[in-house]
Amino acid sequence: MKQLDDLLGIVGAANVLTGDDTVSYCTDWRDRYHGRALAVVRPGSTAEVADVVRWCAGHRVPIVPQGGNTSLCGGATPDDSATALVVSLRRLNRVRAIDTDNDTMVVEAGCVLQAAQQAARDAGRLFPLSLAAEGSCTVGGNLGTNAGGTQVLRYGNTRELALGLEVVTPQGDVWHGLRGLRKDNTGYDLRDLFIGSEGTLGIITAATFKLYPLPVAQCTALLGLASVESAVRALSAARKGFGAALTGFELIAGRCLDGVVECFPQQRIPFDGPSAKLPWYALLELSDSESEAHARERFEAVIGEMLESGLVSDAVIAENVAQSNALWHLRESIPLAEKAFGKSIKHDVSIPISRMAEFVGTTNAALQAAFPGVEHVIFGHLGDGNLHYNVAHGKAFSEQELLARQHSVYALVHDSVHAFGGSISAEHGIGQLKRDALPKYKDPVELAIMHQIKRALDPHRLMNPGKVLV
Repeated sequence: MKQLDDLLGIVGAANVLTGDDTVSYCTDWRDRYHGRALAVVRPGSTAEVADVVRWCAGHRVPIVPQGGNTSLCGGATPDDSATALVVSLRRLNRVRAIDTDNDTMVVEAGCVLQAAQQAARDAGRLFPLSLAAEGSCTVGGNLGTNAGGTQVLRYGNTRELALGLEVVTPQGDVWHGLRGLRKDNTGYDLRDLFIGSEGTLGIITAATFKLYPLPVAQCTALLGLASVESAVRALSAARKGFGAALTGFELIAGRCLDGVVECFPQQRIPFDGPSAKLPWYALLELSDSESEAHARERFEAVIGEMLESGLVSDAVIAENVAQSNALWHLRESIPLAEKAFGKSIKHDVSIPISRMAEFVGTTNAALQAAFPGVEHVIFGHLGDGNLHYNVAHGKAFSEQELLARQHSVYALVHDSVHAFGGSISAEHGIGQLKRDALPKYKDPVELAIMHQIKRALDPHRLMNPGKVLV
């Protein structure tokens, strides 16, 4: 197409894709959203991103930024108009610098999260952002959605881990904000404005992240629990016993582990007898900076108290790294097992921890009353109040029958989340999945300010149109 000739000069012919070559970029990971693109452009530097954006601004061409294309809310999928340019950042995949004295790392947006973790580890440091998609998601997408993951309890979301950003604005200017400073009180915090904006205000091309010392020892255990109430009390006991050393506390419904074992027979639930069929489990991890012996003694003492008090029904403590990895592999295989069993209706919600048990009980009952026989596939990061509260078709519905009811299911669950003082998006973002629901649950003044910011930064609404804001 002649109108794309300028782009060929910016990124090279091999990096301007059209026709069938764009298909994989226009379908989301869950196969729920399908769009079409004018073209897919793959810039190889921040300067090339800026040139591409300037071309789009001059021609009023919408832009859909994309990293690993692992969005669960359709946040990186173009619409069906074939008018938008998908800007893939996968070629911006370098770790530019690691400063072990400042404990910072500068990483480009297209770097796969696992590669960033490994680069930090090779330098003797920990980059603690960790989630199930870390082998394919990119740090740009993590920044765009303010991803959380399994260690938020200790280290915070992506926003807490980022010190500075490099951003291409909707006009094609570059904000060089890669400052590795813990303190910089010189005006508005633009960094936090772009993080979590899902590419609707600009394109993040690189970030400066915090690094931490590698833990001397880590201990992992899987707890068997009778109820969500017991899990909340166990979390309180773990916080009291471990303090800041508690790095993860994951809540898992027994049905989730049953699904993993059914789908992946090589894995197993590490309990025998009745403990293998408990309704709830919790996976917790302690990271210690002193010694293996200190970590183990502390870990066994706190979990022993939980068992003696009857708070925990059973517990398996990993004896070595392989067993620890196997426990985490069970947890991380849940989304893959879900996908293998067919599409479900996913909710990524946050609830005050003190109200979590009541929320689960009330919402489960309401769903069963409205849609008898649906399955509750519930897991998530109890330590920071984030549940992946998913609804599967089970034996009562076909996949198509469940999806035909998804708007009613979303409304019921989101209404319940709102009633319990929660949020309809904890770490997956809004994308196009929750865009139309946002005005119902967002404070109207807050939403008006968001629209004002969007108009000020992107007056022509070219950045990731149709996402987040109606």
